[in-house]
Amino acid sequence: MDKRIRIRDTELSVFPIGLGTVDAGLLWDGKEADAVFETYLSQGGNLVDCAHVYSDWVPGETARAERVVGDWLQRSGKRNEIILVTKGGHPDMKGEKVDLHRSRMSHEDMVKDLDESLAQLRTDYIDLYFYHRDDLSQPVEEEIETMEEFVKKGKIRYYGCSNWTAERMRAADAYCAGKGYRGFVADQSLLNLGMKYFKGLADDTLAYTRGDAWDYHVENLRNLEMPYMGNCSGFFHIYAQKGEEGVKDSPYYTQGNVRVAERMRILCQRYGCTITQCVLGFFYHQPFPCVPLYGPAVPEHVTDACGTLDIPFTDADYEWLLEPDTP
Repeated sequence: MDKRIRIRDTELSVFPIGLGTVDAGLLWDGKEADAVFETYLSQGGNLVDCAHVYSDWVPGETARAERVVGDWLQRSGKRNEIILVTKGGHPDMKGEKVDLHRSRMSHEDMVKDLDESLAQLRTDYIDLYFYHRDDLSQPVEEEIETMEEFVKKGKIRYYGCSNWTAERMRAADAYCAGKGYRGFVADQSLLNLGMKYFKGLADDTLAYTRGDAWDYHVENLRNLEMPYMGNCSGFFHIYAQKGEEGVKDSPYYTQGNVRVAERMRILCQRYGCTITQCVLGFFYHQPFPCVPLYGPAVPEHVTDACGTLDIPFTDADYEWLLEPDTP
């Protein structure tokens, strides 16, 4: 498989698996973080994904993950070897009474978040900057103009959206086309192997790539899909280790996904691959390009995930994994 995906009408060419950093500062920091980053680069990786909110829900430090990434960039001097991604505008996650419906996407919020991200990351610019949520009360034109301001000031190169509806993305695309802007180059939303049969997540501010959003990506290949939660919150790994008892409280625990998990055993034996590779292989058999974001706990997880690109899975494999039982 080709190891890089060119985002259309940009100068960005990205590795097919992005390094997620939601656990940076929690599971790895300092020398452990160096090992994770260097292992990823040794596999050919170049896309490091972060967010200003990671991991403010854990007391003690704000923008923890950006600080870890910035520490590594400062120590390694490898800023020019990566495509750096971060996100702003997420609702405040600090404190005991978190309200995910209280928007933080005003122009002032975005300026504050971006400037703080640049300081934490120890860099002069972000390669790809995302709105981390949307505020339907704000005109999409205003939101685009905020990003264009950042581009003109040299603070970001390109911009994208995370957890936006297809309707709002289409509105943004139309406005950008009229103004001659490149517009959104990537979209981060939830898409994974277990989503077809899962119960859904409690956070209703998350957007799923299905229905109209699925159609949007089929029709709009200039907006690269960058799925998060690609590992299905570990459902298939835990099921393989502990059976149904271990996953009974998971939103992925349905008879449909139990069936997928059992078939996955067969697929892993057929290819001599790991569960991670089987789960991530799903993304390369979609009708539009996907660059999933994968958050490792240890360097060995990075090597395992990147090994997905060498497994000759077929479209038929995933059609079989997900097809219902024949009556």
